[in-house]
Amino acid sequence: MSPEIAELLRTSKTIAVVGLSSKRHRPSYGVTEYMQRQGYRIIPVNPGESEVLGEKAYPDLESIPEKVDIVNIFRRSEHVPEIVEAAIRIGARAVWMQEGVFHPEAARRAEEAGLFVIQDRCILKEHRKLTSSGAAEAAG
Repeated sequence: MSPEIAELLRTSKTIAVVGLSSKRHRPSYGVTEYMQRQGYRIIPVNPGESEVLGEKAYPDLESIPEKVDIVNIFRRSEHVPEIVEAAIRIGARAVWMQEGVFHPEAARRAEEAGLFVIQDRCILKEHRKLTSSGAAEAAG
């Protein structure tokens, strides 16, 4: 894991999850449930949902009334540019594209706007690496 990803996960508090579904079998649900259990504030972003994991859902990023650290994207890659533009407008710190989601041009645009960008990686898997290495360091 890169030191930048570790730092982002350690210092972030709020994750807006674009495309979060209330369907328990969907990857977005399981991954987000895990992150919520790790103490992150989760904000579902899905116009088709009113509440997911006990949190009020918002139709889009601009509707969220609080600061967002990470915009976690569970949408197909072709939807990434519009999500990145919204993430820039709301002043998010980072855009995280889940496994299988990547868009080099949108990533470049986000980086130019000062956002940290992760593509094609699972936030749950990265967080587990962080906690397992942290436990090893504490024990060592």
